[in-house]
Amino acid sequence: MYKIVSIEEIGPKIRSYEICAPNIAKNAKAGQFVMLRVNDIGERIPLTIAGTNLEKGLVKIIFQEVGKTTMQLASLSTGKYIRDFMGPLGHPTEIKKYGTVVSVAGGVGAAEILSVIKELKSVGNRIITIMGARCKDLIILKDELRQQSDSILFTTNDGTYGTKGYVTDALKEIINKEKVDIIYAIGPVSMMKAVSEITRKKNIKTIVSLNPIMLDGTGMCGACRVTIHDEIKFACVDGPEFDANLVDWEELVSRLDLFKNLEKIAIDNFKRNQGCNCCKK
Repeated sequence: MYKIVSIEEIGPKIRSYEICAPNIAKNAKAGQFVMLRVNDIGERIPLTIAGTNLEKGLVKIIFQEVGKTTMQLASLSTGKYIRDFMGPLGHPTEIKKYGTVVSVAGGVGAAEILSVIKELKSVGNRIITIMGARCKDLIILKDELRQQSDSILFTTNDGTYGTKGYVTDALKEIINKEKVDIIYAIGPVSMMKAVSEITRKKNIKTIVSLNPIMLDGTGMCGACRVTIHDEIKFACVDGPEFDANLVDWEELVSRLDLFKNLEKIAIDNFKRNQGCNCCKK
């Protein structure tokens, strides 16, 4: 059992939890993730390790309520326990000096981008960050991203913060003005796919972090398989980071849509039974 030490609401239905998990905190690196299960009857879901506190043995996760399990997780309060919390999993980000790095974050993808650019900046890279969301309220970690970036641009679909438009609009402007050595893009699949389409034409190496359907996080179930340059890879053990220009995006989108109807049923059932004891264990 893993204790929730602190909870902070950092946006509408977006929460930051600190979990007591000393062994994970000690070994975690940028780009890695955990698999968690709220209780004995819950499903396992992957969440990015958004930060650690080595002195206190804490691991930070940031999530948005989008499905039954994240809603269930959000219903817990400080001092409650999570049944399973396994990690760190996946390959860490390769940290080296590239030169000019553009990081593109969409929504809660900012949580992983922040840990990545912090490490990339520490080895001497110049960091340009583009942070985008649907509206002002969904822009998270603004101050933290500014601190780790040499320059930063914000975009919102509705124009309520920063520039009205999409992260891809800002990205086009940057790569048309200056030489970019590598791009990191983390966020919704549609956003990462759109970034890839732009950077492929410019022949700019682009890294994305994929979050397909995942069951065990150890490569045994095969649920998280993705096609990379015509080869089958498992995101949990071969990733989660891959070369964006080698990803079969159409297949990934198709696989993510497989269980949409079942996800809706699970959410509806959870909302109906939210007051029962089994949901709060």
